[in-house]
Amino acid sequence: MSKQTSRIYLSPPHMSGNEQAYIDEAFRSNWIAPIGPNITAFEQQMSEYVGARGAAAVSSGTAAIHLALQLLGVGDGDTVLCPSFTFVATANPIRYLGAEPIFVDSEPGTWNLSPIALERALRLETSAERIPKAVIVVHLYGGMANMGEIMEICERYRVPVLEDAAESLGSTYRGRQSGTFGAFGVYSFNGNKIITTSGGGMLVSDNTEALERAKFLATQARDAAGHYQHSVMGYNYRMSNVLAGIGRAQLEVLEQRVEARRAIYRRYEDTLGKMKSVAFMPELEGTRSNRWLTAMTLQCAGAETVIGNLLDELAKADIEARPLWKPLHLQPLFKGAAFYGHNEQGVSVCEELFRTGICLPSGSSMGTEEQERVIRVIAEVLGDLRTEKTEAAS
Repeated sequence: MSKQTSRIYLSPPHMSGNEQAYIDEAFRSNWIAPIGPNITAFEQQMSEYVGARGAAAVSSGTAAIHLALQLLGVGDGDTVLCPSFTFVATANPIRYLGAEPIFVDSEPGTWNLSPIALERALRLETSAERIPKAVIVVHLYGGMANMGEIMEICERYRVPVLEDAAESLGSTYRGRQSGTFGAFGVYSFNGNKIITTSGGGMLVSDNTEALERAKFLATQARDAAGHYQHSVMGYNYRMSNVLAGIGRAQLEVLEQRVEARRAIYRRYEDTLGKMKSVAFMPELEGTRSNRWLTAMTLQCAGAETVIGNLLDELAKADIEARPLWKPLHLQPLFKGAAFYGHNEQGVSVCEELFRTGICLPSGSSMGTEEQERVIRVIAEVLGDLRTEKTEAAS
């Protein structure tokens, strides 16, 4: 009888063991609603960790993006530049506000927003008198975008930056935390993120007045009156005190989680990286990726078919893996949306990444034996791609 193995998930929650203490305190004090000491402490601890002046805890990263765009004045008929290579939650809030996304390609060196395509998009859009209201930058899979070049371009065109750092908490660019370069930064605490509150998000900024406005909007925009009075439309977006307690315990072990995921990446790179057709998501010089998900591509003929076979075989082995994000400009939801490629020749970097890439199980609780199980399946599928790069070059 074969030994039964447990399912390996892509990025499962990883509890520290201290969450229950904060939850129990919330119950003992009866602070169950979306207000209370855990929320206050979590916001303060998050802002201190990332180096921002303030933070607002909300129900999701998507809610934080929605609030940030509204604070930046995005509304009906406006446009917002957005990476195409990202999860749909980055772009959906643009539509919530009646605006339209203009999608921008990735660059090969980071897989993130291409400064070349961004500059072209801003030049052409502003020349057509359609000045975008904002630029959203995503730090994909925990890898930092080229923020030096991106911020220089956006400052030159006087367009504010919103950082979608949902996947990159703990990642740094030249020693500075992701989410702290633009006017606003957004983090997600969804169940699959590097730390979790089961569901939740955080908006950070040095503009504390704007953050107070965000909190006002996130609590149904109730005016300062003895009765229930509302002058503007608000939302039910505040995080609960119970979930904030989970976040406080998770934040205490964030650096351990980053190191664990970086170690998982290194084991993948040390083994699979020797294969001649395997390439991993680059890490920009001067940055530290939290390696939320280890992502790799196959650079060979028929890569799309091989990736499909690999996903099938991993699924048969009860191992969860995923394709890379399907670019948003290819999604039916955004049919007809404008797209600016990295290359003027019309070759799309993000389309090629989607066609040839895969995300591997990367949870910080994954043990060495589990990871070796993943690697064995991949090695078996790749077969004739096992030749080491050093041999292929000789």
